[in-house]
Amino acid sequence: MKRRQEERRTFLKRAAQTAALLATSGWRDLSVLADVVDRSSSPARTLTPVRIGILLGTFKTGSLATRLDGAKSNGIDIVQLSMDCTGLPLMPDAITPQLARQIRAEAAARKITLASVSGTFNMCHPDLEQRQAGLRRLRVIAEACQEMGIDKIHLCSGTRDRTSMWKAHPDNDTPEAWRDTMASMREAVDIARQARVVLAFEPEVNNVVSSARKARRLIDEIGSPHLKVTFDAANLFPAGQLPRMKEILEEAFALIGREVVLAHAKDLDHDGDAGHLPAGHGKLDYDTYIALLRKYKFTGPLLLHSLTEAQVPECVGFLRRKINAPG
Repeated sequence: MKRRQEERRTFLKRAAQTAALLATSGWRDLSVLADVVDRSSSPARTLTPVRIGILLGTFKTGSLATRLDGAKSNGIDIVQLSMDCTGLPLMPDAITPQLARQIRAEAAARKITLASVSGTFNMCHPDLEQRQAGLRRLRVIAEACQEMGIDKIHLCSGTRDRTSMWKAHPDNDTPEAWRDTMASMREAVDIARQARVVLAFEPEVNNVVSSARKARRLIDEIGSPHLKVTFDAANLFPAGQLPRMKEILEEAFALIGREVVLAHAKDLDHDGDAGHLPAGHGKLDYDTYIALLRKYKFTGPLLLHSLTEAQVPECVGFLRRKINAPG
């Protein structure tokens, strides 16, 4: 009898702790809360919340308010902003304080968290002037983050290709490419330090930082708490490596899992230059992906992208099923 009472007290304590954690993180999916409580009777079982979010640019038309309403109507309360959703260029030359405050107010009115903002530019462009222009515009975004209520900026490491920051180039593996990326990243991190934000760069097979191993090297060489990782599991498979999916994902998390502050959710049907399908429409092992996010204590959002607005309900449902599935 005494043992059962102790087990009950432990159960109630775990449930209360979980509810407090979810409440402080802004979690509103009660089905997941119920799932956590149901599993709390197992002393060895803990379930780290994985919040479903979306890149706000998925909603292609309308005002910022309209796009936020689109996210909210699909049960999403955390998004990554891109400045084109506000009527500005992706990397604007100026953001007025009035607009920054409006962005914050529109999100707050809908109880939507602005998890991050896109600040991607080609950090390894062969033209120094192009890199410097990107850094100037990154500063504009970083200096507006406090007014917008945002503390993370999403980046890519860039490529030697002159036409697209997402296109592979044979010179990406040269020492010169690494040198230029490092120079851009050091300046970017200093901008982030001054603005008190975190930069989250995304390892991607077509970029200079093409793997988790290179991401680890970059983090170690920069050595700043203002530099973290956006993890996109669909972007880490060089040609011929898809059969090693689980192994590659486990290796990647072992290297950088504790640096991940944002995660992306899309899918792929082949390796190499892939990862352009909606989540649940391809071969990505989401069971392993979500299990690894939990294992490494990820507390950020899992952000949907590479989908149409019409596909949002289906993809949200897919992620919710994966998150709620018995482990």
